[in-house]
Amino acid sequence: MYAFLLFVAVLASFRGTVQHGLPLEIGDTVQILEKCEGTVQGIFPTNFIHLKNAHVKNKGQFETVLPVEDTVITEMTSTLRDWGAMWKQLYVKNEGDLFHRLWHVMNEILDLRRQVLVGHLTHDRMRDVKQHITARLDWGNEQLGLDLVPRREFSMVDPDEISVTELYRLVSRIVHYVAFHLLQMEHRHRKKDTPVPASTHHLFVHMKSLMSANIGEELEVYFHIYDGRENRPLSERFFVRLNKSGLPKSPEKTERQCTLFVVSSPFLTMLLFNFVILYSGRMGAGEKKNVCSVQYRRPFGCAVVSIADLLTADSKDDHLLKVYACNTESEWFQIHENIIKKANSRYNLSGLSVALQLLHGDIEQLRREYMVLFTRGVSITRKLGFSDVIMPGEMRNDLYITLERGEFEKGGKSVARNVEITVYALDIDGQILKVAAGSGEPGADEYHSLVLYHNNSPRWAEQIKLPIPVDMFRGSHVRFEFRHCSTKDKGEKKLFGYSFVPLMQEDGRTLPDGIHELIIHKCEENTSLADCSRYLKLPFSKANLPSNNQTLKGIKESFWITSFLCSTKLTQNGDMLDLLKWRISVVLQRYGLKVFDSLVHIINLLQDSKFQHFKPVMDTYIESHFAGALSYRDLIKVLKWYVDRIVDAEHQDHIQQVLKASEYIFKYIIQSRRLFSLATGGQHEEEFRVCIHELFMSIRFFLSQENKGISPVAQTQAVFLRTFPAVYGELLKIFTVREVAGFIRETLGSLPTTVQADCPLETVKLQCIAKTVEDQLYINPESRCLLLPVVLRLLQAHMQEQRDQVMCARILTSMLSLIKKEENGTAVSNIHAQTWKPKLRHVTAAGEFVACLLALLRQMSDRHYQHMLQGFSSKDDLRDFLLQIFTVFRILIRPEMFPKDWTVMRLVTNNVIITTVLYLSEVWDSYFYLSVIFINQPCLQLESFSPSKRKKILEKYGDMRVMMGCEIFSMWQNLGEHKLNFIPAMIGPFLEVTLVPQPDLRNVMIPIFHDMMDWEQRRSGNFKQVESKLIDKLDSLMSEGKGDETYRELFNSIIPLFGPYPSLLKKIERETWRESGISLIATVTRLMERLLDYRDCMKLGEVDGKKIGCTVSLLNFYKTELNKEEMYIRYIHKLYDLHLKAQNYTEASYTLLLYDELLEWSDRPLREFLNYPMQSEWQRKEFLHLTIVQNFDRGKCWENGIILCRELADQYESFYDYRNLSKMRMMEASLYDKIMDQQRLEPEFFRVGFYGKKFPFFLRNKEFVCRGHDYERLEAFQQRMLNEFPHAIAMQHVNQPDQTIYQAEAQYLQIYAVTPIPESQDVLQRDGVPDNIKSFYKFNHIWRFRYDRPFHKGTKDKENEFKSLWVERTTLTLVQSLPGISRWFEVEKREVVEVSPLENAIEVIENKNLQLRTLITQCQNRQMQNINPLTMCLNGVIDAAVNGGLARYQEAFFVKDYIMNHPEDGDKIGRLRELMFEQAHILECGLAVHEKFVPQDMRPLHKKLVDQFHLMKSSLGIQVPVLSTCLFFQLLMHIHHPPLSSRRMSAPVRCTLPTAAPGPAGTLCPASLAPTEAGESPGGGEQPV
Repeated sequence: MYAFLLFVAVLASFRGTVQHGLPLEIGDTVQILEKCEGTVQGIFPTNFIHLKNAHVKNKGQFETVLPVEDTVITEMTSTLRDWGAMWKQLYVKNEGDLFHRLWHVMNEILDLRRQVLVGHLTHDRMRDVKQHITARLDWGNEQLGLDLVPRREFSMVDPDEISVTELYRLVSRIVHYVAFHLLQMEHRHRKKDTPVPASTHHLFVHMKSLMSANIGEELEVYFHIYDGRENRPLSERFFVRLNKSGLPKSPEKTERQCTLFVVSSPFLTMLLFNFVILYSGRMGAGEKKNVCSVQYRRPFGCAVVSIADLLTADSKDDHLLKVYACNTESEWFQIHENIIKKANSRYNLSGLSVALQLLHGDIEQLRREYMVLFTRGVSITRKLGFSDVIMPGEMRNDLYITLERGEFEKGGKSVARNVEITVYALDIDGQILKVAAGSGEPGADEYHSLVLYHNNSPRWAEQIKLPIPVDMFRGSHVRFEFRHCSTKDKGEKKLFGYSFVPLMQEDGRTLPDGIHELIIHKCEENTSLADCSRYLKLPFSKANLPSNNQTLKGIKESFWITSFLCSTKLTQNGDMLDLLKWRISVVLQRYGLKVFDSLVHIINLLQDSKFQHFKPVMDTYIESHFAGALSYRDLIKVLKWYVDRIVDAEHQDHIQQVLKASEYIFKYIIQSRRLFSLATGGQHEEEFRVCIHELFMSIRFFLSQENKGISPVAQTQAVFLRTFPAVYGELLKIFTVREVAGFIRETLGSLPTTVQADCPLETVKLQCIAKTVEDQLYINPESRCLLLPVVLRLLQAHMQEQRDQVMCARILTSMLSLIKKEENGTAVSNIHAQTWKPKLRHVTAAGEFVACLLALLRQMSDRHYQHMLQGFSSKDDLRDFLLQIFTVFRILIRPEMFPKDWTVMRLVTNNVIITTVLYLSEVWDSYFYLSVIFINQPCLQLESFSPSKRKKILEKYGDMRVMMGCEIFSMWQNLGEHKLNFIPAMIGPFLEVTLVPQPDLRNVMIPIFHDMMDWEQRRSGNFKQVESKLIDKLDSLMSEGKGDETYRELFNSIIPLFGPYPSLLKKIERETWRESGISLIATVTRLMERLLDYRDCMKLGEVDGKKIGCTVSLLNFYKTELNKEEMYIRYIHKLYDLHLKAQNYTEASYTLLLYDELLEWSDRPLREFLNYPMQSEWQRKEFLHLTIVQNFDRGKCWENGIILCRELADQYESFYDYRNLSKMRMMEASLYDKIMDQQRLEPEFFRVGFYGKKFPFFLRNKEFVCRGHDYERLEAFQQRMLNEFPHAIAMQHVNQPDQTIYQAEAQYLQIYAVTPIPESQDVLQRDGVPDNIKSFYKFNHIWRFRYDRPFHKGTKDKENEFKSLWVERTTLTLVQSLPGISRWFEVEKREVVEVSPLENAIEVIENKNLQLRTLITQCQNRQMQNINPLTMCLNGVIDAAVNGGLARYQEAFFVKDYIMNHPEDGDKIGRLRELMFEQAHILECGLAVHEKFVPQDMRPLHKKLVDQFHLMKSSLGIQVPVLSTCLFFQLLMHIHHPPLSSRRMSAPVRCTLPTAAPGPAGTLCPASLAPTEAGESPGGGEQPV
């Protein structure tokens, strides 16, 4: 066996069933420390794994084993693992769209990963694949809310290996990169064939046919791109010939049918595609065939299509375009404009079929992507003018002439002429050159214009192209011959004049661009034009005529053309021609300045975006072809001459052009000097250096001029500073690094340091400094030491004025990114000294300042901190500084400081802060506050991260919360007696730290509370302040979601904490004040129990009993145990809001009444609190009274509202406020009316037991009585409770549970209905009180409830069960009466008694008699809408009595054996007799009332009831004589006002009752248990659930 380090990947899962086997899952990684050889059994087989090379990083507790592979592969692997778990959660959350998109992206990444692993890709292809991979990784991280990954060259960067400023730049750059790729991915998801954005586009056109009525003539179709905004063509014309059938004339030559138009306009959607159609044939539509054999080009029609439509249309479909004809031929030149403006209404029923497709990219890209297109042949139709970007080597020499219009005389004709122009291009020898009508068709010797019928002012707007070679331009000209085309004559077209125009002037300049008015010379013979030299001597343009030539000026006929030259060789600029000719001059000095100006002009042309690609050509010329070894002297002399004139010159424009070209001027100077030195062996070196120094002295002089506002000199200074950094590299070719740095330092140092408010020069200064610090020169440490002071001086001036802060931050970023810790500390000290305080002020201005500050702190060493702290003259200055920097730190760790996914920046920031605070802990309170905020940052809460992310952070930084916690503990221990200065201020912050779910951090911080209690005990003799602050802060923190059950247990634990920290209770038990300390811990623990329950309940959506009960528990705890009035009031209002939301208006009133009872009717001013304004105590109590009355009214608890109305009325009366007194009396009266007029529902009450440890603390193993909702019965209530506690089990019996249920890790619910026991019996039994009033006292202010459970004691008599039917009566007493501040209250007292069969019988008959009296009274007073309730009740009692109900009582209790065996029940037996007599009399009266009101259809039933009643009396032996009318009304009055239960009823009739009359056997009393009754059990309660 031997030890070594291997890193393996698991290829197949292994269950680990062998001895000491290690289970493996496919994809796991394992670090192997030992390998077993021979017959020794290992922990897993070797063929299940794959060995990989690896190295260990950060050896120790948090070491990381990294495979030696491409970092992109490593990142892909870890990222896909994280995505896998989150991808499954997307499915669970039903986010189907993102689920499928992420699945496709993961598959794409896996495919790309395989390509990388194979290793057969070229370097360029590998780069593309990695770019695709990182783009998809960034997209997925963005979609899943994961962290941003900073990369350089597709590889993740190590934050420790680069500066903070560079890291910030990377992250910022990646944000834009991710945003761009996110848009691409989103677009790709919506439409996979989305074209790639490109600056150059091409329009592919394939001419198919012209579908129209057969005109029998050949057609010509011209295509070009037209700018609808500027009304001008943008391209050449593409020319296609069609045969008489409308099909291409040469179908075998595809290049004559297909073309690519170059489209590079940024306003792509505003361009139009124009089609002009001509036909060759007869002059007029009515002209007969064969009249004339001469062919004419005549207008036919025009079609226009917008390129914007092509961007959305399907490119594979052909387009059928409508062809329009103009209204008159005179408008032919603008027919396309009329179509665009929709002013042309003539549609000639023709359709032009073309294929159009917009392609994106340059021509080389199209050749790669559309090879077939170029293989079969396609012509290129070029843009008019140069492309937006002119590439070096691009050759072009095209002259475009447009035949605009003409003015002709009739020439003796009665009608206007039919004018045709024949165009010829001729060289210096008179040889004919080719003329092209457009691309597609080859050029011809001549070009014939179209003919407009009978028009002496024709407008053609025809464009032709003259592709004349450069060497043939000189001496060439274009001739235009004008002929009249007669339709009558069969002969040749008649020549009547001509015009011409030379293509190049005598000085070598070409024909200027623009419109030219040409002279029409008379000529009728073709032979006159054979010799070109004869007419070339004549004037050609009216603009060039001499003033004395009145003959030609008087000619009325004219011809207008427009010329446009597009050439890379020829020019229309005279200065450029002079530059090309300067060498032929004998006296060079005469042209020196002119040559210099021409050189400046050419250099500045390169600044144009069209010519910027010629800069490499210029550079190549200077490096390889320039041979002016002596030019540097004249160049320096002329440049210095211009610089010396800056201050005094009135016009600065030309000087600014010179300075703008200073980069290339210096390139020529340096290259010329190098050539001279090479040729002469370095002669005149000192002279050259002196010249350069003098030049820079002149530059420094004009830069040092102070100018206010926007002056010409300031603008010139700005021009020079923009180009000055480009000179650095050229100077380095001759001078040393220190010499160049000296030039730059002195030049920049000459700039004025005062910052002008509105001067644009200030911005240019910073831009120059930024380019300086980003230049290669500054990277050199030797030059950086020279440049740093002047850069910092200028930078500090801007930062103090708070100007251009973004640019200042950019400069600082570049400076700090170059500083390494290994370097000398001078640079750090200089930057710190001059930019520290400005950075602290601007830290919130831009993210770059944050990065700069962090980078500076990261580079500072012990010596820097000592030097900084010693630099303060007084402790107050030091304190102010430390307070300022701690404030900045608190800003830096705010969540909004960085975007959510910038975790890497947050971690680096925290790492820097935790290092810095070790040095800057002089201001203790700010230190503690900063530390607390630091620990509570979201980006440090590792518990909320994925395992892989948590592992990476721990490996890189460890748990910085624990580190900071240890620093807090260490600092606290060193405070000594100063601890008192932080009590109680730091209790809340330290408590917030202990609530962080990190065990080690809690172990460190919790013992600090012992110190606080001990020191407060020493100072005050108690620790009430600690207790108060602890409780107040605990409530607010736990309401925010902090803390957990583990913390509660840890706080109350006596088990020693981790390491050297004993538990809080252990430490308290050693103190003399241990009793009060332990009491405090117990109180805080109970408070945490309730707060945790409250927080858990508040997470639920709807308001339910659990939320309300939890709030009541917490409210009572604050009142009874803590006596915290303010917190008590806060939770009163929270409970009030819950009740209002649940529409528990009565409970809401009782809740708000708690706060009302705390107030007095006084004028004491009260502060603004919750939603109450600042007001007097009287006003607030008045407002509360009115609100409570309103809610009592809504809850139909009007009696309670009346009490408050009376109290308010007394107050108004005492202040003689009769207006409000009147309103209050009217409100009180309205409440009385509602009591008498409105109906109130009688609620049900339910007893609920919560058993098991899984219930919250305020419910656990307790029983409550709950007031049900309106119309809510037992089944509905049970279902509601099970919905609130979905994991609870409903118990099916009413017996008290045993300890097994109490201690079970489950939830058990025991629910059954209970009957309220009213307290106000006097009101209920008082004579004459309406039932509407009694109903309130039956169900309000109830403290006690009962539940009756019938059972048989002893032997059960099967013939008469009443003999052994006992009732177990349970009476429950609550802690508060119902209704109250909650719909349920806890049972405080439980009493169980047994009711004998005789007592039960008495209660049953009493209840039934009371029910009968009530119904008879309601019927008599016509309070019942129908008589059915009375009918049913009479039927139930009489029918049950006939069937033996009352007789069963006689058999059970009136027999001799029972009386002898129970002598103590004599009074009860007598009472039972009275009740039976009373029931018979009540039934008789009830039948009389029933007879009075019974409807006719129920008469048979009434007769049956009377007959059964007589049968019942005879069976019971009761003799009731016939009642007289007077006696009947006396009995009714007796029924309406029954005697009290304790008073014997004096019967108005005589009756006898046998003492021992055996009757038939019966089971239960029909009066209480018959099916026709209300369904009550013998005890009046319902059966349990």
